[in-house]
Amino acid sequence: MNPIIVVDYGAGNLTSVFNALSFLNIQAKVSRNPEEIASAEKIIFPGVGAAGSAMQVLTNIGIGEAVSTVVKKGRPVLGICIGCQIILDSSDEDGGVPTLGLLHGKAVRFKDEPGLKIPHMGWNQVIYTKEHPIMKGIPDGSDFYYVHSYHPLVANENAFAETTYGSQTFQCIVGKDNLIATQFHLEKSGSIGLQVLKNFSSWNV
Repeated sequence: MNPIIVVDYGAGNLTSVFNALSFLNIQAKVSRNPEEIASAEKIIFPGVGAAGSAMQVLTNIGIGEAVSTVVKKGRPVLGICIGCQIILDSSDEDGGVPTLGLLHGKAVRFKDEPGLKIPHMGWNQVIYTKEHPIMKGIPDGSDFYYVHSYHPLVANENAFAETTYGSQTFQCIVGKDNLIATQFHLEKSGSIGLQVLKNFSSWNV
């Protein structure tokens, strides 16, 4: 079996994701080579940071096009955190940034409200709105770990779960066909985060 490619575009947290896969005895490789990424059987598109700088790297090196190629081939792709936002059409971050356009929607900032700290940081409950294979065996209402100020906004048909922060309920698992993404950090979410990665490794579209 070919390794899962963890996409390296300078957005951090790659080692944590790679180590989590290694702990699960899942063969993986970190790469920023566009040709290697484009030919992968499965990729994980993780990261932390800002949309503007991430898109700059993705465009300059050609990684964004490579990720798009994998999606168009119908091969499984998992986005995590900033990877959940970059797959959309645009982000409101950095004054507005066009992103990869692999899933219709945009990343929007939490609205300010009294007593609400932004970024949203820590454990929070994930409520399913529909089933998805990567969440198999994980109870509805499980807690996952978040660090973010922006979140995805897509059509309801492309949302699989939501979380509430303050008075705001936002989509936290989005996707379509062979593309799926979580706003929460799988690599920081303990045993249930590992289970999602394990489910993704065996997911055949």
